[in-house]
Amino acid sequence: MDYFRQYTRESFSTTPAGRKIAFSLIGDNPLWMATEQDEPGPTRFLSSLGFGKPYISTFEERALKNGSTVEDELLASGLVDADAYYGAFARFLRLPFLAEIDPGRVSDIKHLDVQLAEPRLLRLAPLNGKPMLLIVPELARMELLKSMLDQRPQLFDELAVTTPQAMRGAIWKAGEARRCQDTRHRLFNAAPQHSARITLQGQQGFTSGVLVTLLVLSLLFYTQATLVYIHVTLTMLYLSTLLFRLFALVHAPRENDAKTIVPLPQDGDLPVYTILVALYREEAVVEQLVGALDRLDWPKSRLDIKLVCEADDAATIKAIQRTNPGSHVEIIRVPPSLPRTKPKALTYALSGARGTFVAVYDAEDRPHPQQLREAHAAFRDQPVEVACLQAPLIISNARSSWLSACFALEYSGLFRCMLPVLAAHRLPLPLGGTSNHFRTAVLRRVGAWDPYNVTEDADMGLRLHRLGYRCGVIRRQTLEDAPTSLPVWLNQRARWYKGWLQSWLVMTRAPFITARHMGWGAYTVFQLLIGGMLLSSLTHPLLFVSFAFMVMAIRENGADMLLSWQGALFLIDTLNIFGSYAIFVLMGRNRMIAYEKQQIGRRWMAIPLYWLMMSVAAWRAVVELKTRPFVWNKTPHVPVVKDAA
Repeated sequence: MDYFRQYTRESFSTTPAGRKIAFSLIGDNPLWMATEQDEPGPTRFLSSLGFGKPYISTFEERALKNGSTVEDELLASGLVDADAYYGAFARFLRLPFLAEIDPGRVSDIKHLDVQLAEPRLLRLAPLNGKPMLLIVPELARMELLKSMLDQRPQLFDELAVTTPQAMRGAIWKAGEARRCQDTRHRLFNAAPQHSARITLQGQQGFTSGVLVTLLVLSLLFYTQATLVYIHVTLTMLYLSTLLFRLFALVHAPRENDAKTIVPLPQDGDLPVYTILVALYREEAVVEQLVGALDRLDWPKSRLDIKLVCEADDAATIKAIQRTNPGSHVEIIRVPPSLPRTKPKALTYALSGARGTFVAVYDAEDRPHPQQLREAHAAFRDQPVEVACLQAPLIISNARSSWLSACFALEYSGLFRCMLPVLAAHRLPLPLGGTSNHFRTAVLRRVGAWDPYNVTEDADMGLRLHRLGYRCGVIRRQTLEDAPTSLPVWLNQRARWYKGWLQSWLVMTRAPFITARHMGWGAYTVFQLLIGGMLLSSLTHPLLFVSFAFMVMAIRENGADMLLSWQGALFLIDTLNIFGSYAIFVLMGRNRMIAYEKQQIGRRWMAIPLYWLMMSVAAWRAVVELKTRPFVWNKTPHVPVVKDAA
């Protein structure tokens, strides 16, 4: 109410000479109210709250510029909170005001969730035989509503005013059991061929059993020949993956990212943009996250930020509430249920998304302030089949350890070299787990995220391509910190490999049908990207074993062995090992600015150890896929000391 008193004084003190001011009572609170007959009702109402004409004009200009309403701009400004504003509205209309709604009086009827996006009307179950209809009044329809009440006085006994936040909160709570059930089963029930809920389907299990049996029998009875065939097959597959990475390196854009990013025009009439952030035990980074989201160059009146928390994660919820984030930020409480995964939380929150577009961030992210504007401009210029845009992820703590340095090289090569090439050639993109920008309608149409896939990002990118959509890339980055301790890194990487295995199994259930849907070229690229990556990680130590045995054989039998087929295989293995390392480093360093290269230093020399650790994580993922396929290995995060941006 301090703001009310402040702006009431300003309105009174700046009143031109001769202007008529009347003292009016709205409810029990005395407020100054202009009574000039030529002023429209909304202006008189805002004046009654203490806002002078300059402020009202400012809100009107912002509304016109942003394609919003005066109401949206007023509430987004923070000059008045929703309870005070709608409470004054209720007194103006002479209606009761409910700041809180008992969810027990809300019936979970069909299409209830429509009100999450546009809360307007909500009927409560009768109390003591008295029905009640809750309304969220609009400033633009004030005169119409007031006229209706004057003509039908019986409505005074049936209507009450509430806030959008209170109405949404009651709807979230009333429908949580149904919504949670739907979130867990929607994709599996509607399109089981896209769901990872069943690890191995019947045909896959049968085929796998036959192949394993044949392999074991071959090793028992034709050991030497079988080992040779396995060696040759793995070597050629490894070489194919290496050549594909070389193709990406050669065809990557040559321009430096930082120099090619240009300012974007400040367009008006902006759509609502929903931002989803799944949080679990993230109280340490909440303040940093809210600050990063607050720096986004997008009008708060057109932002719909949903911080999605597990309902029993009290520490994170309290940390968010302490930041007092504003009316454009909503805390979504996901009822505890299995599986406890990020995609389940995101799909649950998508029910209430108000935006034309949806962006997904992680708790530790610091996105570029203009990232939303670039994504919006790209969506506007692209055909509707472009359903998702991926922003690059940049590791800001590469200096911290050899692990974070190698991680930074890996991310640079993936997000600034590989993905732009795939997008340019209209090939499937295995998306990153954050900084994805979606068309909301398409996201809902394809079934949203799979709650049973622990790398929902890669799964979503592949599914979009499979269903006829495309993914693109933008240039404005998101900063992240990489794990710096080996146990944390292994936990995270094992989960990634487990999810990639899930995605590969989903995409190979009906390989010929999937290849026809995607196109044989795109399906081959998928096999190289996901299958090749999994295979190279699992078999990387075998290359060293083969290399060592061949070196010993050459020492015993002489260099003439290099002229045999074993020698040719040895040379290809050598190329696979050292060529893979070289391309990995070049893909990463070529896309980095000088400051990033300085952070990396000579830590790139740890790449062989990094790849061996990836093999450990991959084998651990194979075990976890059998023992606990849907368990989400949590990665702890801490706030950065100084933002590298």
